[in-house]
Amino acid sequence: QVQLVESGGGLVQAGGSLRLSCTASGRTCSSLNRGEFRQTPGKERECVAAINRIGSTTYADSVKGRFTISRDNAKNTLYLQMNSLKPADTAVYYCAASNLLARIPSAYPYWGQGTQVTVSS
Repeated sequence: QVQLVESGGGLVQAGGSLRLSCTASGRTCSSLNRGEFRQTPGKERECVAAINRIGSTTYADSVKGRFTISRDNAKNTLYLQMNSLKPADTAVYYCAASNLLARIPSAYPYWGQGTQVTVSS
């Protein structure tokens, strides 16, 4: 079993930066693919970025060039550096882990508790 604890959300002005962290416990996650999703009320959860076990990354078009996903396998921790934040980035952000490499929520059995990111204009 894998437990994920996410932190780092908050309130920031447009143009600012935040870094989310997601630490795993329960088993070594170095062999798992990791993802960051976000969700706003009434909308489906969408994949913001994902990173596979060897460090290859993929991003949603809306965040390319602004967000960077990375992982520290020694610390079992995933990071999402978010720069040049926009009000449209406001959402609850969730980290996830899976044996599968995918960008759909149903492929991920392990989820963090979520953290609110609010970007003011």
